[in-house]
Amino acid sequence: MTKKQHNPLYAMLKEKLLLQIQSEEYKVGDRLPTESELCDQYQVSRTTVRYALQELEREGILERIQGSGTFVKRKELQLLATRSFSEDISAQGKKPSNKVLEAVVVPADSPLAGVLGIPLESPVTKLVRLRYADNEPLIYETSYIPWSLAPGLALNHDEGSLFSLIQSRYHLQIHRSVEKLKPVLADKQVAKLLNIPEGSPCFEVQTITYLTDNTPLEYNYGIFRGDFPNFTIERIY
Repeated sequence: MTKKQHNPLYAMLKEKLLLQIQSEEYKVGDRLPTESELCDQYQVSRTTVRYALQELEREGILERIQGSGTFVKRKELQLLATRSFSEDISAQGKKPSNKVLEAVVVPADSPLAGVLGIPLESPVTKLVRLRYADNEPLIYETSYIPWSLAPGLALNHDEGSLFSLIQSRYHLQIHRSVEKLKPVLADKQVAKLLNIPEGSPCFEVQTITYLTDNTPLEYNYGIFRGDFPNFTIERIY
């Protein structure tokens, strides 16, 4: 590799690596050659290699893992708290989809009944779903919705947007949600469903969604893959 006028060697190496990533010669999750190997391959100095890798890392294309190497990074999906999951995924040029794993009516125990503001043992619809972005599993979640608000939902649901269905079929106006988020590690079941190694970092998100009159509509417990989304929370005052 030889330097062209006004084009430093590290920029040329960066462009070469970027083209290899875009052509999927290096795919998401692949480890790049070591700095030493890149030096030998392109006949450049270690400093040139480091500058090129640092530029790609700053742009979110590569990530360095101490003791493991440099990897092609998955493009993060940004989940905005003021939008639905389907709207988020669609806005970023990806196709959202859902797979319903379970749809049943169960009695509300404690503390679920208290969270939803309904009497103990009241019927609630339980929906267990996998949610996808471009056919890749992103979230494993369980939703509980009072049967009195959406009767028959367990029998007459589809695999599209749950909230769109509720608003159109039951004429309910969804207003706001409150979310609690904490880091967790994927257990065996979650790892299998989300197609990640057991023990992988994930986010546990608990959400209560309210109607315009502040009636609780849904309690949702979800596990998000930690290698995919980042969260943006927008507050309006």
